[in-house]
Amino acid sequence: MTMPELQNILEQYGKQYKEKHNLPIYVKKTLNAIEKCRTAELGTHEDICDHCGHKQISYNSCRNRHCPKCQTSAKEKWIYNQKFNVLNVQYFHVVFTIPDVLNKVVYYNQTKMYNVLFKSVSETLQELANDKKYLGAQIGFTTILHTWGQNLKDHPHIHCIVPAGGLDSLGKWRNSKKKFFIPVKVLSKVFRGKFIYYMKREKLDYYKEIEELKVIEEFDKFISSLYAKDWVVYCKPPFKNANSVI
Repeated sequence: MTMPELQNILEQYGKQYKEKHNLPIYVKKTLNAIEKCRTAELGTHEDICDHCGHKQISYNSCRNRHCPKCQTSAKEKWIYNQKFNVLNVQYFHVVFTIPDVLNKVVYYNQTKMYNVLFKSVSETLQELANDKKYLGAQIGFTTILHTWGQNLKDHPHIHCIVPAGGLDSLGKWRNSKKKFFIPVKVLSKVFRGKFIYYMKREKLDYYKEIEELKVIEEFDKFISSLYAKDWVVYCKPPFKNANSVI
């Protein structure tokens, strides 16, 4: 039995789903692109063999970055290119997550909140790594945003590929401890503080779309309540090289 593709599901249920839900324009465009991907609606192109002259006619792709079919080749190119940017050292895989009560706020303020998320994660890692108490060196790392979890529900979080060491003030390499050089509880506390600080500075114009936060006073209470939430930072055991993480 062939596994159904997202395009098959949209063909069967897409129309009624779009009629039932008030979707943003960019979501509608994405769904339409996936429905039409590699069909006659997007036209065709012709590939000709340089040696035998054989012709192959194929339907055009939608090239939408959210399309599973089109994204596969882009993903493989990204993985290939990353392999040229890694060092011959051990690497850690660190994941930063935010409390699920923030999911709606993120949804209505995606550009602002994702910028806050990246900035908070980046500064947390850099500042703590520079602290002589932990490493005392400048590190480089790769950050990747995931916006949903394995159950396909909203779950914004960032994956980090972090080398086990960095450059000290003299430009010499300094190895980290075998286990991750920054305690996850410290990472979590600093990350939480930075995220809430930068979030407060943003003008979140769409929070009024969230029923329980329509009143500004309630929104202020909501911000304050975030200090008591769990801000989970998870670090997996070190990998021998970055390719395993990538």
